[in-house]
Amino acid sequence: MDLINVEDVSYSIGKLKIMEDISFSAPKNDFISIIGPSGCGKSTLLRIMAGLIKPTHGKITFMGKPITEPRKEISFVFQDFGLLPWLTNIENVKIGLSALNISEDEKTYRARALLNKFKLDGFENSYPNILSGGMKQRVGIARAIAAGPTVLLMDEPFSALDELTANTLRADITYMLRSKDISVSSVIMVTHNVEEAVELSDKIVVLANKPSRVKEVKSVDMKLPRNRHGREFIETVDEIYKSLIG
Repeated sequence: MDLINVEDVSYSIGKLKIMEDISFSAPKNDFISIIGPSGCGKSTLLRIMAGLIKPTHGKITFMGKPITEPRKEISFVFQDFGLLPWLTNIENVKIGLSALNISEDEKTYRARALLNKFKLDGFENSYPNILSGGMKQRVGIARAIAAGPTVLLMDEPFSALDELTANTLRADITYMLRSKDISVSSVIMVTHNVEEAVELSDKIVVLANKPSRVKEVKSVDMKLPRNRHGREFIETVDEIYKSLIG
């Protein structure tokens, strides 16, 4: 059974159709990217999948059950990090554990272990303002996976970073999210970066605009890690660009 199914989802604001009849699935152990022109509703679609917005038509299901509100099995990573500046980094991660019936000591232990895993040991009791953009996003991702979600939704998680930092973080995230000691089984990421989508994804959902529709679902079968300068990588990037502009 697919973890997430998007079934004929449409969304309108008044008479303005943002998206129409969007359908695709997210199987277990897949990393899926959603890509499309600016303003086509990619982030809105991700929020519908998170249960934060209700579609005008159609439905999203998680393991066959409709998503009508946020649920603990599905977590969200924001583009702008979403950290609370008055809390320390470990306190920010512990927010992700607030719904669990565990002791404060256990929350602290789990949060510290995640920060260590994300190469942030030594920064547990610092505040987010002293962190670089890449470090802030590591804290945001650690918070998102702290409670053991099955699906992770990411809204352009690398777009606020410089390219060198983004490249490093992409490589780290690819490894960490696919490791056996992380609960996440599927990742769905919105991005505007074609190369990023090809580097990370098992499947790429290409959206058209006005209103947004699924133009193509492209499988990416290259082994990880992927060489951005390799022939197959470059050819796949070209195919996605052609699908976007065609």
